Amino acid sequence: MEFSIQHAKDKPFTHDGLREYFDYRDLGIFEATKGAAVMHVIRASKGSNATGEWHRHELDFQFVYVLKGWAIFEYEGHGEHKLVEGTCVHQPPNIRHREICHSDDFEVLEIVLPGKFKTVAL
Repeated sequence: MEFSIQHAKDKPFTHDGLREYFDYRDLGIFEATKGAAVMHVIRASKGSNATGEWHRHELDFQFVYVLKGWAIFEYEGHGEHKLVEGTCVHQPPNIRHREICHSDDFEVLEIVLPGKFKTVAL
């Protein structure tokens, strides 16, 4: 693993992530950890909304921290939850979930292990 300092404000948001209704800012952790982890800031893409599809991720660890705005997620066996600024979520491996809706300014920090993982639509 490499030492890494990233000046995130200098990195652009791109529209090439998992969901078409989000933009992603890579924080360089995938490269620094040689794929062991990925960390990015995810924000709502202007003019788009969540599609509400159920899915799960085949991974070892997923952490989400809400930086701005809000979103409503539903987790199998745990119901609907409104995530707001300051909400911290640990999503266990393979938990079925979906995003129902989000605010226009929704923004989160997400950390995932490993850096490459499979998402399964349900």
